[in-house]
Amino acid sequence: MTVTMRIAAYAVRDLARSRWLAGYAAFFMLATFALLQFSDSQAKAMLSLVNVVLLIVPLANVVFGTMYLQSSREFVELLLAQPIRRRQLFAGLFFGLATPVSLAVIVGIGVPLVVMGASRETLAAGAVLALMAAALGAVFTGIAAVVAYGFEDRVRGIVVAIGAWLTFAVVYDALVIMVATRLAEYPIEWPMLVAMFANPIDLARLVMLTRFDVAALLGYTGALFQQLLGGASGLIVAITVFTLWATLPALYGARLFHRKDF
Repeated sequence: MTVTMRIAAYAVRDLARSRWLAGYAAFFMLATFALLQFSDSQAKAMLSLVNVVLLIVPLANVVFGTMYLQSSREFVELLLAQPIRRRQLFAGLFFGLATPVSLAVIVGIGVPLVVMGASRETLAAGAVLALMAAALGAVFTGIAAVVAYGFEDRVRGIVVAIGAWLTFAVVYDALVIMVATRLAEYPIEWPMLVAMFANPIDLARLVMLTRFDVAALLGYTGALFQQLLGGASGLIVAITVFTLWATLPALYGARLFHRKDF
C-alpha cells in the first residue's frame, strides 16, 4: 500500500466515525424514501430528488471540506515532519475526503430505490444521479481545498466557501437567465451550451434533464442539449468536462498546499 493510499485510508476511517457523515447519508435516504412514497410517479420523485441533490451536495462538500481541511492542520504538521512528500499527503487527504462523502450520497440514494422496488428506468436514472453527485462532490472538494489553503482565517474561509456555492448555485444561473432574456432574438444556443459547461451544477442538471426527456421544454436550445448529451457519447462528454472541473481546482489546491507554510 502506497503512502497516499494509507493517508486516504486513515482519512476515510476518521470520517466513517463522524456522525455528520452518517447524518448526511440518512438525509438522502429519508428524502428519497419520502419523495418515492408521496409523489404521483417515480419520474416526478426523481426530478424532485435531482433538485435536492444539486442543491445540497455542492454546499455540503465545499463547506464540510473546508472545515475538515482547516481543522486537520496539526495532523498535516505531524506528517510533514516525516519523510512524506507534500504531493502524496495532499492526494491522500483529497481522496480520503471525497470518497466517503460521495459514497454516502450513493448509498443514501441507492438503498431506497432498491428497497422501494423502483423500475428499471428509475434505477438507471438513479445511477446517473449518483454518478453526477459523486462528480459534484469531487469538484467541490477541490474548491474546498483551494479555499482551505488559500485563507488562513477559518471564519473567512467558511464565508468564501459559502460564497462560492452561492455563485455556482444561484448567482451564475441568474446572470445566464438575464443574458439569455436580453439576447433572446439572437441565435445563442451554442453560447448557452458553453455557459452550461462552465458551471458543474448546471451541467449535472442538463444531464439529468436529458435522462427524463424534458429538455425539449427549453426549445431549440433544449433540443441541442438533448442531441449532445442524450446518448452514451453525451455522458462521456459530461464525464470529460467533470474530470476537468475536478482536476483544475484540485491541482490549484495542491499548489497552494505545496507553498503553504504550516
